[in-house]
Amino acid sequence: MGARFRFREFTLVPDDESDAEPIEFAFQCAVCNMVGPTLADAEKASEWSHDHVRDHPEHFTYRQITTLPYRMQPGEWQ
Repeated sequence: MGARFRFREFTLVPDDESDAEPIEFAFQCAVCNMVGPTLADAEKASEWSHDHVRDHPEHFTYRQITTLPYRMQPGEWQ
């Protein structure tokens, strides 16, 4: 008798479970790629960019890095 396989569908969804990783924010200088601290508060994380531009007055462009937890939600068996 041969092996029998079943397949299952999964959906990627935001992880809102109580044990999910926190949503976090950091800012990165687009000129030198330095990254500030990763924090739960985006406004506090953005303060690093103000300090960085004071130390590097020619660095005007930044990007926000946002970490959002996701998980795979099991669906129907096929």
